[in-house]
Amino acid sequence: MLILPAIDLKSGRCVRLLQGVATAETVYSDDPVAMAQNFEAQGAKRLHVVDLDGALEGKGANREKIAAIVQALPIPVQVGGGVRTREDISQLLELGVASVIIGTMAVKQPEELQQALEEFGGERVILGIDSRNRKVAVEGWQEGTELEDVAFARSWKAHGASRVIFTDIARDGMLTGPNLQALEDMARRSEMRVTASGGVSSLEDLQALKSLEAAGVDQVIVGKAIYEGKISLSEAFQC
Repeated sequence: MLILPAIDLKSGRCVRLLQGVATAETVYSDDPVAMAQNFEAQGAKRLHVVDLDGALEGKGANREKIAAIVQALPIPVQVGGGVRTREDISQLLELGVASVIIGTMAVKQPEELQQALEEFGGERVILGIDSRNRKVAVEGWQEGTELEDVAFARSWKAHGASRVIFTDIARDGMLTGPNLQALEDMARRSEMRVTASGGVSSLEDLQALKSLEAAGVDQVIVGKAIYEGKISLSEAFQC
């Protein structure tokens, strides 16, 4: 299983939020580039970056930091947050980003996402589903919908999406363990490759996720557990 360390950018700093609440912020570094380089030096093969300001404001706000991270690393970097148009996707790819993660745009600008999938493909444009009680949430988790998460994923699979990053909002930043049942359900019923996100707190959680690889959960994003010292990346990459 591929482990992706996470860097969440807010005001140019590396932070983590509790369940996406902007006021529940912990700052872990003023130098995200150095943090990214440290992850790569420990063995990371891919990095997950989120522009939190972009997600909350609806427009990219940390492009310079993202560009600096991409330029500093030899490994692929995937980016989400504040991507609302096909042009946003194109600009990030031009910066050297390997894949762009789409959430809100999939709900509010589906025609543009369909065009982007046709133009760039399902490896470079990844569907991000943030789920609260199995319903899709958008606009930096601030707005709920009545869209059932698996049905939503299946609809985009039909348009060329091949991977979904599935975040259980209730688990994110809480260190309470991933929602294994929801992840397996998403993978089996959507028939897409799934990147797990939210709740990972221990090596045992990573081992539990590995049991879902056969179902299609083949990647996991880990953030707060690394910053809080709950997981050693070097050990995680060996387990």
